[in-house]
Amino acid sequence: MSSPISVQIFSDVQCPWCYIGKRKFEAAVAEFDGQVDVVYRSFELAPDTPVDYEGSTVDYLSERKGLPVDQVHQMLDRVTRIAANVGLEYDFEHVHQTNTVLAHELLHFAKANGLQLELKERLLRAYFVEGRHVGRAEELADLAAEVGLDRDAAAESLADHRYLADVKADMAQAVAYGIQGVPFFVIDDRYGISGAQEPEAFLGALRQAAAERSGESTGAEVDAGRGA
Repeated sequence: MSSPISVQIFSDVQCPWCYIGKRKFEAAVAEFDGQVDVVYRSFELAPDTPVDYEGSTVDYLSERKGLPVDQVHQMLDRVTRIAANVGLEYDFEHVHQTNTVLAHELLHFAKANGLQLELKERLLRAYFVEGRHVGRAEELADLAAEVGLDRDAAAESLADHRYLADVKADMAQAVAYGIQGVPFFVIDDRYGISGAQEPEAFLGALRQAAAERSGESTGAEVDAGRGA
C-alpha cells in the first residue's frame, strides 16, 4: 500500500468498552501486515454530567439507567472481568464520574502536537485504573505533561476552549455517520465496526480494506454488530 489504512475511532474517556475495544483493536493491528493510521474522534456519552458528580459509578448508572443497584453491581463485575481478559485492571470503586468535554478538547490539543495516541491511553488508564479526575483542567494538564506535552500550553488550550469547535465537529460527524454508541471504528472511510469486537473482526476489516485498495477482494464480510 502506498499509504496507511486510516482508522477513525469514536470514543469517550469514560466508556469502559472503549478501553476494552482499544486493546482488541491493537491486537488486530499487531497481526495486520500493513500500516495503520489511527485518529481518535470525540463522542460524549453523557454531556449533561456535572464535572464533580456527587456519587459513585453505581449511583450514576442506577440513576441514569433506572436500574436496581444490585443489577448495576453485576454489570460492573462483568465488565471488570472482560477488561481483565485483555490486561486491564478496572477499579470502579475509585472512578470519578465526570463531564468529559475538557478531556476531548485536550485530545485535540494532543493531536495537534503529535501525541494523541499517547494521551488517549493515559486518560483511559487514569480514569478506569487509577481513579484520577479527568474532568478538571488542572488534573488534565498534569496528565498531558506526563505524556510529554507542554503543561502550560495544554492548560491554556483548555482555558480558552481552543479545541471545543473540533469536539463539536466530531460529534456532528458522528451524527452524520449514524453513530449512537461507542466505540465505533471507521476504517478507510468505508467500513464501520461498532462495539468492542474480537480482534478477528478488526483484522478482517483491515485486510478487506487493504485488498480493495489493491483491486482485490477477500470475500469477507465486515461484522458491524455491537460487541458490547
